[in-house]
Amino acid sequence: MAARDLSVREELAADGSLFHRYHPRMQEVHDANAGRLASIMDQHGWPGEPQVGKGGAEAAWLIAQHAIARPAVQRAALTALLEATKRGDVPAFQAAMLEDRIRIFEGRPQRYGTQLDWDVNGALNPLPIEEPDGVDDRRRMVGLAPLERELAERRRAMTEGRERPPADWPARQREMEAWLRAVGWRE
Repeated sequence: MAARDLSVREELAADGSLFHRYHPRMQEVHDANAGRLASIMDQHGWPGEPQVGKGGAEAAWLIAQHAIARPAVQRAALTALLEATKRGDVPAFQAAMLEDRIRIFEGRPQRYGTQLDWDVNGALNPLPIEEPDGVDDRRRMVGLAPLERELAERRRAMTEGRERPPADWPARQREMEAWLRAVGWRE
């Protein structure tokens, strides 16, 4: 499932179409994977490293991160990931990153600064952060590098890749808000 996700992502990124709205082919893969992950969680709980090995656990986390059009699946995955983190079955950063993604989709500030996006000036920056002065302490507690280092790395990767800021930032924001409402993240 993760290999198919990454393969389709790479294909769509190569022609640039991945970066304009949520590509229907990508959503199809994400939705199918989310359904399968939900079934696995219902039957067996979170597929952590003791159950499926490091690669399998990383794949499950990737699938949960990409289940963006399935709020119930992401929320259930976060609950399961938090429990798996307490048991030591997965690294803590996985739950932290999923929590940030959910909080941003719900319209709340993130805690760890893992969710970045283009701003109105075309710069890649973190989306709003709750208590920004403590973000690096929180990041350290879950095994993440300082925010400034990650931000520099992500910006460098963007300049080397094909993703570019949206041509019409206000239109992109309206589209995103409409999508968040349509899939059930916001009322």
